[in-house]
Amino acid sequence: MAQGVRLPRAKFSCLLCLNLLDDPATIPCGHNYCMKCIAKHLDEGQGTGIYSCPCCKEIFFQRPALVKNSMLAVVVEELQAAEPPADPPQPRYAGPRDLACDVCTGRKLRAVKSCLQCLVSYCQDHLQPHLSVPSLMKHRLVDVFTDLKQSICPRHQEVMKLFCRTDQCCICYLCSKDAHKGHDKVSAAAEQTEKQDELRLTRQQIQQRIRKKQSNMTLLQQEEDSVRRSAENALRNTERTFTKHIRMLHQRLSDMKEKIGSRQQTEVGQFQKIREKLEQEISTLTETDAELDKLSTIEDPTYFLLKYPSLARLPKDPPPITIRRVQYFERLMVSVSDAGEKLEEILGKEYAKMSMTLAKASMPSPNADLETRADFLQYACPIELDPNTANPHLSLSNRNRKVAFLSGEQDYPKHSNRFNYSWQVLSRQSLTGRCYLEVERSSSGVVVAVAYKSMGRAGIFSDCVFGLNDKSWALDCFEFRHNEVKTAITATWTPRVGVFLDHSAGVLCFYGISDTMTLLHRVQTTFTEPLHAGLWLSNGATAELCSLQPDRSNTV
Repeated sequence: MAQGVRLPRAKFSCLLCLNLLDDPATIPCGHNYCMKCIAKHLDEGQGTGIYSCPCCKEIFFQRPALVKNSMLAVVVEELQAAEPPADPPQPRYAGPRDLACDVCTGRKLRAVKSCLQCLVSYCQDHLQPHLSVPSLMKHRLVDVFTDLKQSICPRHQEVMKLFCRTDQCCICYLCSKDAHKGHDKVSAAAEQTEKQDELRLTRQQIQQRIRKKQSNMTLLQQEEDSVRRSAENALRNTERTFTKHIRMLHQRLSDMKEKIGSRQQTEVGQFQKIREKLEQEISTLTETDAELDKLSTIEDPTYFLLKYPSLARLPKDPPPITIRRVQYFERLMVSVSDAGEKLEEILGKEYAKMSMTLAKASMPSPNADLETRADFLQYACPIELDPNTANPHLSLSNRNRKVAFLSGEQDYPKHSNRFNYSWQVLSRQSLTGRCYLEVERSSSGVVVAVAYKSMGRAGIFSDCVFGLNDKSWALDCFEFRHNEVKTAITATWTPRVGVFLDHSAGVLCFYGISDTMTLLHRVQTTFTEPLHAGLWLSNGATAELCSLQPDRSNTV
């Protein structure tokens, strides 16, 4: 090793025993351990078939092959040779959190092992007889633990070496002959072996879940990065497009200013020429009038008569000037105003489209935490139909949960909430927060809807029918309708329809219920009022609100 080069000892220490590497081995993740230390660690994962690095926790599904790192071994040897001899280790006394040796007197040393036969914990010095005396070497030594006394039967003061499977508890030999007589009993070691097998299976399941969740985290990170990049690109493109059009508007404004100024100068120049001509004519006439005024004061008839003919002869008066008011500037203002309104309308519509596109794209799924029907059932809401809203052709039964269309009208009392002309009915309860319900349909002649209570009942037809106004959302057999806009449904028709509402999030989803849940249509909007479930029936059709029990097992 080059003289003067000092290498830190910690860089060449085993991460398990913290001593300088002994027979160093490198595993695939790049970390180094003593050959014995890492082999012992890998042996612990032998039963599960899952191996991991103690440092970085990287998981290996095959046991890594351990080969001595010769180059690193040479470096460690040089480092050991260059180090001064180490001082003899100082005895480690038991601290507040350590288990003290039961044999030490005076200041006790830290215990390193406990004997299950002796029920005593020993320091390294007092442990030596258990490592050298043949009779004591048969005792079972374990790592120290503070609850050693729990291994003693409180009734017989004997070591509990048996396990009662009937009562699922540890017992001593005397207990097996007394209170646990006739029970299913095995040795504690045998029960531990069996539990260890269960433990390995549990660990396998945990590791599988870890791998799955790590995979999901990787996918989420990829999606997050993709969303971030997409958002940055969209922002740049949006800013570039808007800036381009703003620059174009500035150019058009500058060009229009120049044209208006040029036309103004032309018109003003013409008026100025006419004004100068008029000023000249006024000056000439004023001078003639002054001369005539002087002549009117002359008393000499001869002089008057000689001068009068030349002064009284006026020049021919030019044709009168017609003043025509310029209208094109006013017409320009009207044109500009019209263009502004059209531009504002177009920008408003296009901006609304862009905002809606962004709102839809921002929702990765109808509800990320809802995957199965059981997830939806935790939000099941018990509702019933309101008889005061039912059209006279609709008959309610089964505690107002079932409705049927009848050719004859029912003798219902008059009510302001009743649908007079459309064959519809609303629920009595409103839907707020997260709600889920299901409707069983007898045929395709049933429309499942949600609507504001404020929608029309007896006015204009479009105001009173589900899906033909902005206050209701309706799912027919093969299409979805809202505010007279129709969207085709391509999924196979199913008798049962599920409706999920997240009022605060503005999410409304319709599902076809069979062996699986099929999303039929999804709405992303802003709800301004509480919603009510609604049904529309055609001739001969029936529908029923299904009785669902909320599943609270998944709730937090």
